[in-house]
Amino acid sequence: MNEKIAAVVTAAGLGTRMGAGKNKLLLEVLGRPVLSWTLEAFESCPLVDEILVVANEQDIFSYRDIVAAEGFTKVTTIVCGGETRADSVYKGVCAAENADVVVIHDGARPLITPEMIEKTVEASRETGAAIAAVKAVDTIKRVEDGIIVETPNRETLWQAQTPQVFRRNLFLEAMEKCTGKITDDASALEQMGGRVRVADAGYENIKITTPFDLLVAEAVLAKRIEA
Repeated sequence: MNEKIAAVVTAAGLGTRMGAGKNKLLLEVLGRPVLSWTLEAFESCPLVDEILVVANEQDIFSYRDIVAAEGFTKVTTIVCGGETRADSVYKGVCAAENADVVVIHDGARPLITPEMIEKTVEASRETGAAIAAVKAVDTIKRVEDGIIVETPNRETLWQAQTPQVFRRNLFLEAMEKCTGKITDDASALEQMGGRVRVADAGYENIKITTPFDLLVAEAVLAKRIEA
């Protein structure tokens, strides 16, 4: 297929739970910023034609330095983000004007692989939308006022991750029509009755949120390098 695929990498969060005093995507894992590992996966994925990074205004120059130092040729634009993650994603997708398909990914998930990106893109072919996810392994409790009110069937529960892949026009339509809360990119499409496929991403595709996550990412990446 001759469709153009653009990756929209969200990197505009503050990362306050990390407690590092700076953007967690600028913290280093094995001597490279977290964002570098994420961008490398998309740079290496043959299906991805271009990469757009959505950033806080104060981080734009730092991200430009990373792109230049690493020689990421697919990064075409660094977009200034919005007030919320949903706003930032929308701005990034709007900026991908020539794309037929958008692959939205959290910059804080540096363990993504080109193979997983391709798997999610292929899963989206039928319905125009797909997300990376993993089956829930723990028993989940629904709690109100500190009291358990329900134990949902774990067999039907999946934990949403990124990348999340959409036909660009379908995603923009969903965002423009959405009136409810957007908990992840796919939820906007779900609200208008869209069908979203799930691609099993495995359990390595973690999001860097705490210092412990950095240790896990370092161990996984070191193992991959040794392999």
